[in-house]
Amino acid sequence: MKVSFVDLGAEQLEIGDAIRDAMNAVVENTQFILGPAVEGFELAFARFCGTDHCVGVSNGTEALKLVLEALEIGAGDEVIVPANTFAATALAVCAVGARPKLVDCDPESHLIDTGAIEAALSDKTRVLLPVHLYGRMVDLDALRGLGLPIVEDAAQAHGAERGGLRAGAGGIAGCFSFYPSKNLGAYGDGGAVVTSDSGLADTLRSLRNYGQVAKYDHQRIGYNARLDALQAAVLHVKLSELDAGNRRRRAAAAFYSQHLAVELPRPGTVGVFHLYTIRVRDRDRLRKQLDEVGIETGVHYPIPLHLQGCFRDLGYSKGDFPNAERAAEEVLALPMYPQISEEQLAYVVEHVNRLAEAP
Repeated sequence: MKVSFVDLGAEQLEIGDAIRDAMNAVVENTQFILGPAVEGFELAFARFCGTDHCVGVSNGTEALKLVLEALEIGAGDEVIVPANTFAATALAVCAVGARPKLVDCDPESHLIDTGAIEAALSDKTRVLLPVHLYGRMVDLDALRGLGLPIVEDAAQAHGAERGGLRAGAGGIAGCFSFYPSKNLGAYGDGGAVVTSDSGLADTLRSLRNYGQVAKYDHQRIGYNARLDALQAAVLHVKLSELDAGNRRRRAAAAFYSQHLAVELPRPGTVGVFHLYTIRVRDRDRLRKQLDEVGIETGVHYPIPLHLQGCFRDLGYSKGDFPNAERAAEEVLALPMYPQISEEQLAYVVEHVNRLAEAP
C-alpha cells in the first residue's frame, strides 16, 4: 500500500470543479490584482477567525514581517520566538532588523514553554511571537500578563480554538500561511493577517501595496506583497470546507492515538492536526523503514533555530535549548490529511507499532 504524507490530489477529486469555477470567474472579470476576489476572501476569513479585518498578503513570512514593521519593530528590539519552529518565524524578525530571542519548547507539547518566557525578557523585548505548532494553540492566557503585544504565528493552525477564541483572534494580530499543504492551502504561495485593530489593518493594506494610501499616493516605504486574486478565489472555496476537513483530521488523529503504541506529544489543546507527530528513538531509521513499505513521513524540524547557520550571530550554542534539540532528533510526523482512509491509517499503525522503538 502507498500512503502519502499529504494527498492534494484527493482534495481535488472532492472540490476541483468548484475551484475551477471560481478561478474562471476571476479570469472572466479580469480583476487579477486585489479586487473582488481578494476582498470576498478577506471578509470571509476575518469572519471565520472572529476578527474585524483580514489583509491578504503574498505569503506567511510576509504576513509576519509586515505586522512587525507596522508595529514599528526594528533595530535594537527583541522579539520572543520559540526555538522549535520553522525558520520563517525568526527570519521575519531579522527582516525588520530586530533580534529573535529564543525560548525552549515544552518537552511534551513541543509548543513554546510559556513558563520560561519571563526569564527571557529584557528591556529590549517588544513583542511575543508564539507559534501554534502542528495545529495546537499556545496558551495565550499565560502570556497576557506579561504586558507585551502578542503576534500569533498561526501558519499551522487554521481553525484551531482555545479558550473560546480561534487562532489569530487572541493577540493584536494573527499571521497565516496558505502554503498548499496547509489545512487551508492555496495553489501556490499566499498568506494573511487577521486583526481587530483597524489602524493596524490600514497600515498593513498600505504596506502590502507599495505604501500607498490611494493610487500613486505613497505615504510610507512599502512592498509588492499582495495576495493574488486567483489564489484568493481558490482559498474562498476551500474555506467553506475547512471546518469539515478539520473534523476529519481530528477523527484520523483519534484513530492514531487509540491504536499507536508509541509516545505521543501531549496536545494540551484540541488542535486541528496540521501534523500528527510522534516521538521515537532512532527516528531516522524508522522513517527509512516506513518509506520502504510505502509510508511517507515528515520531520519537523531536524535542526532547531539556534543551531541554524543563518542564526549563528545570535550567539547560541548546542545545549542551550535541550527540549528543542531532543524534538529535532525524535519527532516524526505521520500521514495526515482529511481524505486519509481508515485502511490507510491502520496500515500506518501496524507498521509503526512493529518497527518503532519508543524513547
